[in-house]
Amino acid sequence: MENFIVSARKYRPTTFDDVVGQQALAGTLKRAIINHKLASAYLFCGPRGVGKTTCARIFAKAINCLHPHQDGEACNECESCVSFNEQRSLNIQELNAAANNSVDDIRQIIDQVRIPPQLGKYKVIILDEVHMLSPSASNALLKTLEEPPSYVIFILATTEKQKILPTILSRCQIFDFNRMEVNDIVGQLKKVAGLEGITYDERALNIIAQKADGGMRDSLSIFDQVTNFSGGNITYESVLKCLNVLDYDYYFSMTDALLDHQVSRALLLYNEIVNKGFNGGVFMGGLASHLRDLLVSKDAETTALLDVAEGIRQQYVSQAQKCSRKFLYRAIRMCDKCSNEYKLSYNKRLSVEITLIEVSQLSDGDDSSGPGPDQKLKPLFKETAQTVSATPIPPAATPLKGDAAVMAQALKPEKAVSPTAPPEPAAKPRPKLIKTPSIMAALNENVPVKNEEKKPEDSAKAAASIGEEDYDLTKVNYYWKQYAKELPHEEAAVSGRMEEMELSVQPGNVVEVHVNNDMVKHYMAPHVPAIEQYLRSHLNNKNVSIRVKVYVSEKQTLRLNPKQYFQKLVAENEGFALLKEGMGLELD
Repeated sequence: MENFIVSARKYRPTTFDDVVGQQALAGTLKRAIINHKLASAYLFCGPRGVGKTTCARIFAKAINCLHPHQDGEACNECESCVSFNEQRSLNIQELNAAANNSVDDIRQIIDQVRIPPQLGKYKVIILDEVHMLSPSASNALLKTLEEPPSYVIFILATTEKQKILPTILSRCQIFDFNRMEVNDIVGQLKKVAGLEGITYDERALNIIAQKADGGMRDSLSIFDQVTNFSGGNITYESVLKCLNVLDYDYYFSMTDALLDHQVSRALLLYNEIVNKGFNGGVFMGGLASHLRDLLVSKDAETTALLDVAEGIRQQYVSQAQKCSRKFLYRAIRMCDKCSNEYKLSYNKRLSVEITLIEVSQLSDGDDSSGPGPDQKLKPLFKETAQTVSATPIPPAATPLKGDAAVMAQALKPEKAVSPTAPPEPAAKPRPKLIKTPSIMAALNENVPVKNEEKKPEDSAKAAASIGEEDYDLTKVNYYWKQYAKELPHEEAAVSGRMEEMELSVQPGNVVEVHVNNDMVKHYMAPHVPAIEQYLRSHLNNKNVSIRVKVYVSEKQTLRLNPKQYFQKLVAENEGFALLKEGMGLELD
């Protein structure tokens, strides 16, 4: 039985021309060889499986080639190239810093570079995973990197450049390798499949490329796995079963259901996804990414940001024409929020289903970012056939007369109450009003109020546009909190106080605000005119006014500071004041 060689090793590039997805870096290295402008140290950094170590080996072989081609490629025929291909070259050494990360290992490297090369011009040291070196080992390498012998070239490779000492980075020429694009990976997989005699579906190769997440080595490993599963005939269905991934069809179908406000279809589709073993948080993250791709597909210029095959790209562009930008903005935000909060949710499935229902309720006419008191929900579920048949369909409308008209009027259903309106809060007992002495009583008599200057004609027009509609405590509470949320960051203190205040509606269109003490009342006085104008506009009632009152409950009296508590005692008994003056006491 022959030894099997995985595709990632069997089809590893051996020349610069074979390198996929890194043509710019390969061209730079070839021109450095042709012009004889070689640095003493190089750093190759980038994601895993994009060709860092491969390019380091090709570069090391090319600079030691005895008869290089005019384009900078190695000849693969001279003794230096043959010895390297047979892995017996003494001039090119490769070490893994993850296993050789001590100071002693670096000292051995320094001792080896003192020996000139026996064959070729340069002695090349390839140090992979260099970010795994210990701090002491990194410092030991600094001097040799800065002033190595003229025949020594260091090539460092890493996936985490930020972990390397800045002093090492400053001594190297840095080459940043890119993530592999889907089209480049698919092209390489087609080439390998042709050489191996494997039939394939291009959509299946596109799924493999997406699963690899920009790594060529990962894509070739997945390719071998799928080949064994499918028996040499890679189909779209076999890839989905083997890798257990959600294909594009699920996301396209879910988006169509949400656009058509078909909640039942969306929930059944999600149930099918869950039954296949997929995580709800991963699905919501994928749905958010799908909606993002639809957003960039609406503009011809941003369509280039789609990292998918050409056939899938056309499907994205087609569905993007059905979606408005407003829908996509809000749906992406809601799905991304659900994905982030999925792990913290107690009922994870319910959290996803609520998000799907909310997204299905979005429409182009909604201007607010959330449900308001007057917003109505669209029908969630369609009536079943049994329910429809049970309700007789009236014949063509004919004018009713006499008792029939009265009966029809009586049978009319009452106006439905909006399910999104905030519920009517239960009536709370008003806290007991206790008269307490206050040092701020005198300040409340003349509180300066700052009013914005407006032109008389503007004020007259604004007042004329506001009606005199009725309102209740529910709406007042809702718009009171909305105003608090819309305050700028500098007014965070005012917003926090407004959230804690209790409101009541009094006769004469008076909104009574209950505060804990006179200081809060004095603090809120300058903001009252702006709040009044906001409530008048949103409640559509020009007669709304605000009255701030101090109400102190019995529990709140227990939280007095020493000075307020002493004033309370003096109000009850003047002897405490005489005692304080007679003994010369001071309050903390």
